Amino acid sequence: MILLYSLFIFLTLLKFYYLFEPLEKQKLNNPKTTIAFLFFIMLLGCVSKQGLSTNTDKIEKTPKIIFLNYTIKKIPDGNKAIRFIDKKVTEGKLKNHNENSKQDPVTGDLMCYQLDKKSNILQSTVIKNPFTKTFEFVDASKSFQMKKIDLDSSRFSLRLQLNPNTEYISIHDISDSKNKIIPLIKTQLN
Repeated sequence: MILLYSLFIFLTLLKFYYLFEPLEKQKLNNPKTTIAFLFFIMLLGCVSKQGLSTNTDKIEKTPKIIFLNYTIKKIPDGNKAIRFIDKKVTEGKLKNHNENSKQDPVTGDLMCYQLDKKSNILQSTVIKNPFTKTFEFVDASKSFQMKKIDLDSSRFSLRLQLNPNTEYISIHDISDSKNKIIPLIKTQLN
């Protein structure tokens, strides 16, 4: 690479020398100039191209988004049953994907964990209580009202920035007793 750079500088200086030299003083037929020029052309042909090629080992992984769909229902013994429906992985990057991971969970919320192959937590996200739905409506006096409804079953979707090392998605319930976390389902991605 240094040889190529020095050749470039030599040829540039040679070109500027002859560009500003009056035509009658130019020595284009000088054997020394011709030999030097041919010598550098030969060196240019022998230069290794390995330094000029791009390194293909450093392929960057494109960020991915995963969409997960689940159904959840309350069962008579007070626990919750969850069922995985489907998933879709696509390329992309979420804006503000850390917003839900910074929130503190409360009773009734779910925690979603991205786990590696050894079940180490890579990322956590709070899922607001899927059994509580809030609706806005216009009443008789034409003003907006809000109403909360508690459901026995619900379908919910997750949209997560997928960590490249994620092998499992695990969803846990935040129970009433001292924010105890109860595992509900562990979904393998592959």
